[in-house]
Amino acid sequence: MDRDFTSDKIAVLIDADNAQLKALKAILDEISKFGRIIVKKAYGDWKNPSLKYWEDELKQLAIKPEQQFAYTKGKNATDFALVIDAMDLLYTNNYNAFVIVCSDADYTPLAIRLRETGAYIFGVGEDKTPIAFRNSCDSFLLTRHLLGKPEAAEEEVVVEDRIVEEPVSGEAGSMAYDLSEIHKLLRAASETYQDDDGWVNAATAGNYIKRARPDFELKAYGFSKLSDLLNKHKNMYEVKKQSNGKLKICSYKMKN
Repeated sequence: MDRDFTSDKIAVLIDADNAQLKALKAILDEISKFGRIIVKKAYGDWKNPSLKYWEDELKQLAIKPEQQFAYTKGKNATDFALVIDAMDLLYTNNYNAFVIVCSDADYTPLAIRLRETGAYIFGVGEDKTPIAFRNSCDSFLLTRHLLGKPEAAEEEVVVEDRIVEEPVSGEAGSMAYDLSEIHKLLRAASETYQDDDGWVNAATAGNYIKRARPDFELKAYGFSKLSDLLNKHKNMYEVKKQSNGKLKICSYKMKN
């Protein structure tokens, strides 16, 4: 995620019909790293038995519940209520970041509209979240990562010059994390941001990747830092670290 982003005016909007109750605290903890959360609202029909466990958690986390009755069977009134509130909040001009907690692609137009105003948009959802909604956000966070769910053991497989980080066991065993696109983006960042000697700041490259791929999370590939990924592929990158007295700066250069 783009750690350079900070805000003192964040609104968190949660679709309780399509969000994970167990992830709420982790979501708020993560978003709090980027600034002050002013609004915390959860939308749902609280008479619905499927939401009966939400009350205690909403109270503890000081999240305001918004009641939305299902006026017509099969229609999701919660979506409309959240969208209307989001637009009302937008036009107050009091918020410069919005967090939409849901795994539903129906919120894609809302995220696009909010982003068009210059607001920073976080999406938060499960692995099943459609790519359209992920890409409509500035940053998309997977709840699996926020919950600290153990990652499967990984091994590297090389297939026709394409490097794949493939989980070999565990719940994510059916997924293969293709690093080839990330390597292409690292090369594109190098071509765009390199200095006269061919070096590019890894933080700058990371921010570029996040803009191009909002759902990019290093944890999904088994790395905690971009420098770890670069160091693992020394056949492709030359890596150096420097200090300006306060901060350690990691830079890389393409080898070919």
